[in-house]
Amino acid sequence: MFLISIKLDKNIEIIVLNGSEKITLNTYTNEYENLMELLNDNIFINNFGECKGVGKCCTCLIEIITKKTKIIDVNRNEQITLKKHNISNLNKRLACQIMIDSNIHNLEIAIVN
Repeated sequence: MFLISIKLDKNIEIIVLNGSEKITLNTYTNEYENLMELLNDNIFINNFGECKGVGKCCTCLIEIITKKTKIIDVNRNEQITLKKHNISNLNKRLACQIMIDSNIHNLEIAIVN
């Protein structure tokens, strides 16, 4: 029997502002399904992501501060949820709708409480 070991480099870096705290998170493509799961696994944020990634509750709201690459556009379901909660700022997104891939490397976000 052969044992194959694969080392995955955590080559995606995300800067998170949570109140006055600045946290750097490192991950790799598909380590987590979405940004909400990465945040929940690494930072305790009270009542964050209550619908578990369905995109309906708006409790995983983040604000994109800076980005060096284009992340996925807002899909129709996310647009409906943001509109329902009177959010029109294009820099505010649902973390559950942002997938973990190389496009989010160097993303800087703030948790919206």
